[in-house]
Amino acid sequence: MEYKGSFAITKWDEDTLTEKPEGVKTSHATIAQTYSGDMSGESSLELLMSYQSQLAAKFTGFETFIGAVNGMRGAVTFLHHGKFENGVASSDFSVVEGSATGELAGKVISGSFVSGESGKANYVIEVLDS
Repeated sequence: MEYKGSFAITKWDEDTLTEKPEGVKTSHATIAQTYSGDMSGESSLELLMSYQSQLAAKFTGFETFIGAVNGMRGAVTFLHHGKFENGVASSDFSVVEGSATGELAGKVISGSFVSGESGKANYVIEVLDS
């Protein structure tokens, strides 16, 4: 079944790990988010980002969500694979097998998001029984 909503970034701390000329760098970000819609709760996210320029980056990382998905309460860790291009961040993500707890345990969850303005993004997720 497909679920939709949005999230807002409430905290973003980013540290540069390596940097080369012309904006090429690698960084680490610790992010906090609040979800609303069919998925409600909070998450913490750890990302590693590779910037090809100030306007383009690829990223991967883990997000720990605690809350409810369509009323099913629990926690889950997602693995992200995303990019930042032309001012828009997007990512595909999926549950890390064995990481879900509570009523989310045993669910196969995957989804995607696309950022909007002011630190907000829209998500779509799919939840299946394993």
